[in-house]
Amino acid sequence: MTEQSLTETIRAAMKAAMKARDKDRLGTIRLIQAEFKRIEVDERIDVDDARALAVLDKMVKQRRDSAQQYQDAGRTELADKENAEIAVLQEFLPQQLSEDEIIALIDEAIAASGASGMAAMGPVMGQLKPKLQGRADMGAVSGLVKARLLG
Repeated sequence: MTEQSLTETIRAAMKAAMKARDKDRLGTIRLIQAEFKRIEVDERIDVDDARALAVLDKMVKQRRDSAQQYQDAGRTELADKENAEIAVLQEFLPQQLSEDEIIALIDEAIAASGASGMAAMGPVMGQLKPKLQGRADMGAVSGLVKARLLG
């Protein structure tokens, strides 16, 4: 049996949420589907797994930012809604890597690029992004790379 693509998995989850009458989960999945559709229409492409991961990763990042802003403003009910959406989005992302695993990949990328100092930041991040997309917070990874290059 072939493995389902991420878009097929999300479509199946949407059907399951409809049958279960889970309004909140269904709403979040519909947001994902709408973003995929927008990309397919705007760019005239089919969303593949790599692009779907990038979209989900971006959606999680946006919700984290919003949740933090709502929390800072004392709007906990809105922050809770954003966090609930994050939980649904993360179900479709691969297992998050530990900090040790991320650092090992960073060290590998730095060694492979052979560069040092901040000039190596771009090439190192370029090597890491495909390996870490959806599996780590790229903002945090950027900070770790910077610390490794300067350290």
